[in-house]
Amino acid sequence: MKIGVLAEAAATPVETIRYYERQGLLPAPARTEGNFRVYLPEHLARLQFIRHCRGLDMSLDEVRQLLRFKDAPGGDCHDVNQLLDAHIGHVSQRIRELRQLEKQLKALREQCSGASAAAQCGILSGLELAAREVAPAQGNKAGGHLRAVHGGPAHAGHVHEPLQAIQAGLNLSSGQGS
Repeated sequence: MKIGVLAEAAATPVETIRYYERQGLLPAPARTEGNFRVYLPEHLARLQFIRHCRGLDMSLDEVRQLLRFKDAPGGDCHDVNQLLDAHIGHVSQRIRELRQLEKQLKALREQCSGASAAAQCGILSGLELAAREVAPAQGNKAGGHLRAVHGGPAHAGHVHEPLQAIQAGLNLSSGQGS
């Protein structure tokens, strides 16, 4: 099958398929005399496996490791269990971070109780104070972009500074901060 047929069968954009090939997750297919890629059912099955793992928020490195295990079916699955346990830990950490984010957003929402002029909006004031607090502390580490709560294992195990700054801004705007 050609790449367009594979893309449709796996509900995956063509560029994503090519990216997975470049990353070594999907083996390069044979080519026709006209240099068209020719994919086999095995490519579709592997692509569906990759997509399912990505749907479980596994990083490309985690998927790569799982594919190595899958490609060596005689191996011990102890390492697969360890990989999944580590991923569960990352997901649990992100859930904790998201719960903290929810609390902070709810506290921010409580800063404005009704319709008023934007100049008196407690939410905007809280965000502005938090932004001023974040800018010097961040040193513009992220190139002007504050990361959200997402990503793979690289994001696990830390509390996002922007969340802390929002909380600090809330405390300052409510007179609770230092």
